[in-house]
Amino acid sequence: MKQRIFCRLLATLFMLLPMISAAQSLEQLQQLRDGQQQQSTSNSGTSAIGAVSPLSVNTQRTLPGGGSGLPETGQYVTQPRNGQPLPGEPTFETVFPQQDPMDNPPFAANLFIGGFESERSTGLNDNYLVAPGDKISIWLWGAVNFADVVTVDNQGNIFIPNIGPVRVANTPAGSVNQTVTRHIRQVYTNDVSIYVNLLTSTPVSVFVSGPVLRPGQYAGQASDSVLYYLKRAGGIDFTRGSFRQIEVIRDDKVIASADLYQFVRDGELPEVAFKDGDVILVHPIGNTIVVETGARNSFTFEFSDEELQGKTVNYFARPGEFISHVSVAGIRNRTQYARYLTVDDFESLALRPGDTVEYVDDHEPQIYRINIAGAHAGASQIMVDKGTRLLDVLDHIAVDPKLADTSNVYLRRESVAQKQKEIIEQSLQRLERSVFTAPISSSGEGTIRAQEAQLVTDFVARAREIEPLGRVVVSENGNIANILLEPNDTVVIPEVSDLVHVGGEVLLPQSVVFNPDATTEDYVAWAGGFTQRADDERILIIRKNGNVEFDSIDKGNWLSDSHSANLEAGDQVVVMPAIDTKTLQAVKDITQIIYQIAVAANVAID
Repeated sequence: MKQRIFCRLLATLFMLLPMISAAQSLEQLQQLRDGQQQQSTSNSGTSAIGAVSPLSVNTQRTLPGGGSGLPETGQYVTQPRNGQPLPGEPTFETVFPQQDPMDNPPFAANLFIGGFESERSTGLNDNYLVAPGDKISIWLWGAVNFADVVTVDNQGNIFIPNIGPVRVANTPAGSVNQTVTRHIRQVYTNDVSIYVNLLTSTPVSVFVSGPVLRPGQYAGQASDSVLYYLKRAGGIDFTRGSFRQIEVIRDDKVIASADLYQFVRDGELPEVAFKDGDVILVHPIGNTIVVETGARNSFTFEFSDEELQGKTVNYFARPGEFISHVSVAGIRNRTQYARYLTVDDFESLALRPGDTVEYVDDHEPQIYRINIAGAHAGASQIMVDKGTRLLDVLDHIAVDPKLADTSNVYLRRESVAQKQKEIIEQSLQRLERSVFTAPISSSGEGTIRAQEAQLVTDFVARAREIEPLGRVVVSENGNIANILLEPNDTVVIPEVSDLVHVGGEVLLPQSVVFNPDATTEDYVAWAGGFTQRADDERILIIRKNGNVEFDSIDKGNWLSDSHSANLEAGDQVVVMPAIDTKTLQAVKDITQIIYQIAVAANVAID
């Protein structure tokens, strides 16, 4: 029955399609007629409306990439395109090879950052040389009155009535007034005041060629620098172009050379008055040395054959003050080459193109810092010699015996914290492997395992966020181990406390005043008792000195001793969560990880 209805619907739809198409065609035809009528009325109020012809439909196509802002065929615009490509015109992405980001870009590459080529100072440079096409304003008053703006002709002259031609080509802008006035004074010697001013300068056209991003012809002022035109051309190609071999060519002759390293280090650039047709040629990149790390200037450097020495690299790279050694790697005679030598020996080392240099601080520390935390008086840091032991430092720490618990001193050590982190990570990885690789014998068991996997994933994610403290137990029963100190150790002197801290799976985690007659069960009761998820058989007792013990409320448990743990002021009672054995099979692994985290960071994972 449903199949019949569906077939009828299809048949009806096929019958309606020609009607819809015809209706659309009639509607479009009417719209074309109305549009033609409006156009004819606007062009000529008395013109007749003829029948619509296929020739009247606009079927002009636009090439791919063509935009509406470009002129149509037969049109010409004088405004610049501002980088907008013409239809079918090559773009930067289509002609330039794609390159990966460089870890060590070329030295002086930051010269082409920003838009300094668009920043110009107002007025003309006094050192600008007058060229054909420049305009000069001349005023004469007194016995003779004259005011006009004259243009420097192709021969480099300006013409002044009753004076004749005056040559001003290649005259500095600051000397134009003096030069023209001198010629006028030769005719009008008395009672004539003169003022001459250079109004505008004529742009010049300079070609930029070689390994630059956008080689071509660029307009600028004759007084603009080589750096200006290079920036207009997009800058030097980092992987192909030389920053040190740049030439200015005029009439097939090199008139100036530029080294951008000299500009960066010493501020030197060639002084060139550009003319039309000048060519700025960037040569291919030369010998390169890569300085990876350890220097203030960790760049790729370009050196000549004479500069391939460690001394030159040190001059440009500027290694840090505490650098002691240099690692050099490269190729010699088609075999791998590597050297590790002092900075002084590196000065005289001959390098080869393609070598990689790394500066290393390889001083053996003889003095290092020890941090002091807790109840102490004085500085929080102390510098000690290598080989110093704990008791030597404690002798120099001032404390108030009434406030400092010197019998429970402990250390926090970075290496221990890292080791605790590794142990926890290994346990988490074993847990993941045991859960995700466990065999499944039925679909029901598969559902349970999927739930287990999700719970374990959440647990592992939270456990990896824990940062261990790296606590080292060095004191017990008033005795302190005189261990060797490591750099950046923290000596913690606990404060005298009258409280016992109760946390974990209790209803009201809080600190309770120490009672020498109270047991672990009493403190848990004062904290509101256990939660439903509490494990009352293994309660963690963290002593003030960092020691860890276990206690149990259930006296019949095999863990219980003949007496409960003797709590002291400053101890922490942490009730661990119990794991539901009905839903998780990796109970043993999870319980072990929870204990490791609790001991390493004094944190219980929910």
